[in-house]
Amino acid sequence: MKYLGIALFGLIFYQCSSDAHSSIYSDEMVQNRLENNNDTVLPPLLPDKSSCVDSVFRALGLVNIQAIDSSIQMDLKYATTDNFMHQQLYFTIEQLYLQKDVAIRLSKAQQTLKKIHPTWSLLVFDGVRPVDVQQRMWDALDSIPPAERGKFVSNPKNHSVHNYGAAIDLTIVDENRQQLDMGTGYDDIRKLAYPSLEAQFLATGELTQQQVNNRKLLRKVMAQQGFLNIPSEWWHFNAYKRDEVKQRYQVVLQEPKCE
Repeated sequence: MKYLGIALFGLIFYQCSSDAHSSIYSDEMVQNRLENNNDTVLPPLLPDKSSCVDSVFRALGLVNIQAIDSSIQMDLKYATTDNFMHQQLYFTIEQLYLQKDVAIRLSKAQQTLKKIHPTWSLLVFDGVRPVDVQQRMWDALDSIPPAERGKFVSNPKNHSVHNYGAAIDLTIVDENRQQLDMGTGYDDIRKLAYPSLEAQFLATGELTQQQVNNRKLLRKVMAQQGFLNIPSEWWHFNAYKRDEVKQRYQVVLQEPKCE
């Protein structure tokens, strides 16, 4: 079951055009046409890239987070060059996609945050990450021994929770969309980013109490929805443990090939 996505990709690429046509027209438009026995042909619409990607991912159980909660802010780092590799890694993925139940839980985490700080918001950097992109990340860090490298980028042979759309990289922004100070930026491979070492760096003064408190706030709102932070990245949260994810979902091997 978990590898059904491999076959689905090939099928969906051929179906993208027709799927996008059906998804562009709302159920209300179609129902209205049927009820009124209107024989007027709906105008042909060519699917754009986002419609194609949405069709591919929908077949794998993934949803656009904006369709679940438009209040969650997004800065998809790997769709830009503003990342640790300084190069664009996503070319058709332009929105944040997660498994539907994971997206719903993330929305609830957003609601929890807003109860504490009504004008603040979660800002998400990454969600589903195809294995082929994971491989490029892994290869880019080949100067780091595999055991250490795996604390920052999961070995693509083992698949990352990101590869199933069940992991989220994120932070918190204030009312001015300014990120809270977490002591390091996103994708910082230094040990200063390790939640497991916060007490040590707080004692040495390399982290301030406010920076640690900001991290704790992020962990608090995510933990209330069952998300699991990892010891080496303050920004990374898994919806489930890796073994459970592999049983629940299909792995996404490649970025959708949509024009």
